[in-house]
Amino acid sequence: MPVTHIRRRWKTLALATSAVLVGLTVPALTAPAAGAAPSAGTAATAGAATTAGAATTAYDDTYYADAIGKSGTALKDSLHTIISDQTKISYSAVWDALKVTDQDPNNSGNVILLYSGISRSKSLNGGDTGDWNREHVWAKSHGDFGTSTGPGTDLHHLRPEDVQVNSIRGNKDFDNGGSSFTNSGGSLTDSNSFEPRAAVKGDVARMILYMAVRYEGTDGWPDLEPNDAVTNGTSPYHGRLSVLKQWHQQDPPSAFEERRNEVIYDSYQHNRNPFIDHPEWVESIW
Repeated sequence: MPVTHIRRRWKTLALATSAVLVGLTVPALTAPAAGAAPSAGTAATAGAATTAGAATTAYDDTYYADAIGKSGTALKDSLHTIISDQTKISYSAVWDALKVTDQDPNNSGNVILLYSGISRSKSLNGGDTGDWNREHVWAKSHGDFGTSTGPGTDLHHLRPEDVQVNSIRGNKDFDNGGSSFTNSGGSLTDSNSFEPRAAVKGDVARMILYMAVRYEGTDGWPDLEPNDAVTNGTSPYHGRLSVLKQWHQQDPPSAFEERRNEVIYDSYQHNRNPFIDHPEWVESIW
């Protein structure tokens, strides 16, 4: 069942005074297209938040109870404990899960590809030209965790993408700049970085930061952390943090992203991406 979220469209502190609190209802499969902001008809004015830039959700008194009121390292540690309680799935099971989490709201037979924005048949999953495959947004070589159950199968950073586009992205860090390419959808790339299309820049940032909180080196996997480099290779780091934070601010969570978070929580892993529910926590931690 959809869950109602009440959020403030946050800005940086310099823009905090212009923020307004709106209520958003997590959509069903008839949600707006991926990356699109909710229409005016889906928002309703709600009461003022107690802290400028803060959001409140239906999960604050339950799922996030131990994190509310904390900041910095204490907040990160608390969120790590909360979201580490998850059901893990196999890499083969990711195929079918993505057909649900990333379903095209306008065509139930298709999925939306992350970087290109293309709507493609669910049946075209595979490794051939014209197919879509499983993109690790946190490049699996950054920490060398591969596709083993754990970070390699975590749905909060796995998305459908065109096989060739996935190859072009490779294991590059994220940054601004570059050139277009076939089926780019507005994404850009250069020799050492990748810039996703504008409608999913925030999605990418929140997926990277989720991984940095979820995997802290305490459960047999590498301690994943964001940094400001674009030459991370096999180190357990992903960049660039300063750019990811900008993207997070510029592209707030969309209805598609919020619904995806709900589906993963309700039907698969039973954990959430806290930066979709509480965007202001990014600035509090980093």
